[in-house]
Amino acid sequence: MKTTFKLIMLLLSATFLLSSCGNNNGKSSGSDGALRSSNAEKVYVAPGEHDEFYAFMSGGYSGNLTVYGLPSGRMFKEIPVFSQFPTSGYGYSEETVPMLNTSFGFVPWDDSHHPDISQTNGELDGRWIFINGNNTPRIARISLKTFETEEIIEVPNSAGNHSSSFVTENTEYVVAGTRFSIPVPQKDMPISEYKGNFKGALSFIKVDQETGRMAIKFQVLMPGFNYDLSHPGRNKSHGWFFFTTYNTEEANSLLEVNASQNDKDFIAAINWKKIEEYVNNGGGKIMPTNYAHNVYDEHSHSATSTMIKEVLTVDPTEIPGAVYLLPTPKSPHGCDVDPSGEYIIGNGKLSADLTIHSFTKMLDAIENKKFDGDAYGIPILNFEDILAGTVKSGGLGPLHTEFDDKGNAYTTFFISSEVVKWKVGTWEVIDRKPTYYSVGHLMIPGGNSRKPFGKYVVAMNKITKDRYLPTGPELEHSAQLYDITGDKMELIYDFPTHGEPHYAAAIPADLIKDNSQKIYRLDENKHPYAVTNQSDAKVTRNGNEVHISMSMIRSHFTPDNIEGIKVGDKVYFHITNLEQDFDVPHGFAMIGANTSEILVMPGQTKTILWEPKQVGVWPFYCTDFCSALHQEMQGYIRVSPKESNIDLSWSLDGE
Repeated sequence: MKTTFKLIMLLLSATFLLSSCGNNNGKSSGSDGALRSSNAEKVYVAPGEHDEFYAFMSGGYSGNLTVYGLPSGRMFKEIPVFSQFPTSGYGYSEETVPMLNTSFGFVPWDDSHHPDISQTNGELDGRWIFINGNNTPRIARISLKTFETEEIIEVPNSAGNHSSSFVTENTEYVVAGTRFSIPVPQKDMPISEYKGNFKGALSFIKVDQETGRMAIKFQVLMPGFNYDLSHPGRNKSHGWFFFTTYNTEEANSLLEVNASQNDKDFIAAINWKKIEEYVNNGGGKIMPTNYAHNVYDEHSHSATSTMIKEVLTVDPTEIPGAVYLLPTPKSPHGCDVDPSGEYIIGNGKLSADLTIHSFTKMLDAIENKKFDGDAYGIPILNFEDILAGTVKSGGLGPLHTEFDDKGNAYTTFFISSEVVKWKVGTWEVIDRKPTYYSVGHLMIPGGNSRKPFGKYVVAMNKITKDRYLPTGPELEHSAQLYDITGDKMELIYDFPTHGEPHYAAAIPADLIKDNSQKIYRLDENKHPYAVTNQSDAKVTRNGNEVHISMSMIRSHFTPDNIEGIKVGDKVYFHITNLEQDFDVPHGFAMIGANTSEILVMPGQTKTILWEPKQVGVWPFYCTDFCSALHQEMQGYIRVSPKESNIDLSWSLDGE
């Protein structure tokens, strides 16, 4: 144990040593200089021109998803997903509050890690992007037509929803694997009884091919290990899913030591097609549970939250051939599958080498029962029988691997702060380049599909140090862009990233931009308080509730003067934007509101609650600069004492 502990501390200390290596006080030099004119030309996107790729980066503890252009590194948008977002009013407006409902109540934040773009026949299709909430287990689906979050489903029997969200070749499923094993179902029990009693749930969430609507099809209840990352099989291995595990020791304290004792942990190979067949024939067990399914309707512009009370669970030991364990050194983090589907790469954080398993050899070992015991009834395959090869990289802390379109793989090394390029099949290291610093994930557009677009690799670094102007102790993280079109990688650019991006997914812009919605038709607005003509604006009272059905258009509100509101009322502003062109949103802010301003998209209706607490005449105004007369886009509300009997009245231009 002491030897292992010393090794860990030695590896971690290397992080700090490397932070001062090869930096030259923040200035690049030599052939890797990112400021050379030829490199500047590679990332320059002229005014009015578009980037070649959309890159979607997880926002980490921001709970959201950010959209960047490649190669420019310009951030285009932050898409609110799991966190309240006052810029647009997401999670504050009455229509979007249900999106953040969970079995724990209203949870207005999360820790988003791994986005994945929908696929057809193993190739990116640009319909949706999925991302996980790591803390409160959730999976979200974002439309790439509107760039808005359309659905969030909570994942029961899970804790630390880390090995997600990754989709199968035809987006049949998006998976969600638990990081922390827990009692299933949850119950009060001593933590010291963890071993043998906790379970790890691997959830397979079915995706409707027309609407994208998600539903949990089944959960595989696995031994109580930690499940770290996962990837689907593709091509020949389509129908399988691969999950890394660590803490096969089933320790529950001081895991940095106690979960690093075994020489090997596992990659769990899940034959989801076999389990699907079993479930379709009536197999599995219905378990009582409680989880939220939140859906946003693009026509009513409103979300609904439904609590679901049961889930179908599967015991893998009851399905012969459903699950096998592939021994993998040591404390593996990343689990990656090459475009052919033949090779499964396990990245052991405490190993300097990369272990590559062969899918063909795996099937042969299964057929010939080349097992090396079992874990809780799940067969363990013999390591040598499934080994395809080893990359002797000489790096420290391998984490993640992606692939280009030329048969090469690229792996990040967290502790030695580098990206290493190697040849699939020969396992030969071809090139290595430093990162600045402590790189986690990397991303090649389409690099986790059958068809990678091997032009760039993006390294997502955890430490920036002196890469940017100092802005206090909380620094933005860093993404670095490498040109991989030649034999050698070339660092050509770096740019700051918002939140703590863990992973990213990128797609050629041509597969999305022409499908982006440009016109939002008022006649398709089915919101119950929609005002599609300003003559329909009105104010109504029901007890202490006041509903203001208001329209907005450049550059006025209807109505813009309202009287008869009293202290203690609950005032609901239902505001419809009468514009229909996608780039003319309007904002609305009410002084004293305890929620946020809202940004109302063209053709859309949004609702915000205001509870006046003081007598007076209070203004509201447009927060989004919309025209030369933007400053004139305002109105007033008169608030009278609670006991007053002033009738409701409203007007525009005195009428």
